[in-house]
Amino acid sequence: MSPLASCCWSLARAGWTLLGLSMASAASMGGLAVEIVNQSEPVLCAEKDNVALAMAHPAVRSLRIEVAHPVYLAPNQPDQQQPDWTACDMSADPVHTASRPPRKAVIYREPGLWIVGHTFSSFWRPSVTTVRIGRRVEPDLHMLQVWLRRGGRAEEVLVLYPQDGYWRARPLTPPRTQPTAYGSSFLIGPIEQEGRPVVNLREVRFDPATRTFTLLFQSGGQATLKLTPGVKKTALDVAFDAPISNGPFAMLRSMYITEFNNDVARIAVRERGAKGWREDSIMKFDRATATDLWAGRLVPSRHNTSSPDMIFNGFSEQAASAARP
Repeated sequence: MSPLASCCWSLARAGWTLLGLSMASAASMGGLAVEIVNQSEPVLCAEKDNVALAMAHPAVRSLRIEVAHPVYLAPNQPDQQQPDWTACDMSADPVHTASRPPRKAVIYREPGLWIVGHTFSSFWRPSVTTVRIGRRVEPDLHMLQVWLRRGGRAEEVLVLYPQDGYWRARPLTPPRTQPTAYGSSFLIGPIEQEGRPVVNLREVRFDPATRTFTLLFQSGGQATLKLTPGVKKTALDVAFDAPISNGPFAMLRSMYITEFNNDVARIAVRERGAKGWREDSIMKFDRATATDLWAGRLVPSRHNTSSPDMIFNGFSEQAASAARP
């Protein structure tokens, strides 16, 4: 066996071992089994989210989302984070010019935590969502970034696009490792199709004391999302004021072109009553009724190489998630 093949096999073998431990930890939470439907479609453009995993259940009122470093992450590993616009044509995308000049502003700051808001020159949707932090109200933000300071280094751990409801999260950076990439996105709330899946938000509020977002939906109702950052994983505990019974309440969005060019390549689900996990390629998976969902990679990709795996679990009929480590 060549040194390269031996290295790849060692990475894969370690990946399967660590993934098994991660799944065992997630499975211990139990929870409702929700419908998971794969709505993905093949594309050639690496900057288009063609992966869509929709989650639905008429009684879910809380869940946990976790982002964890890929099993192959190691210090000094080559990490490709540049976009790949090969075979991409965005000329038909909607364009809405912003009502104010482009800007970047710190809209909240305290020792160890600050929120940065961005207004772009244009966005694919009109600006209808208001962001509120304390007494400060921002009506035209296209992107929010949550930054933390740890060990003398600033790290961005969470991004929200208020005008279409897309989130990205990542764990804190391990020692001796460069800051990692974002990858897959997720949606929380009543999901609607408007050219692509979106969540229409009327207002977003943030409570710095508890690191909790409150999402007010345009269709009515609301949800909270509490951020708990960590090096091994960053957790996001979600609670709805009422179940979303007429469609998906959450969706994972990502991209897959090939096994070597993707942000997510594999999926594993823990189905109710099954003796083990069911695993598959992300594009071959169809649907499942499951208590746990893992989506990620076992070997490096040339696109966002260090981007995290994503886990959805802890689905519950209770209004608020129980305290978890």
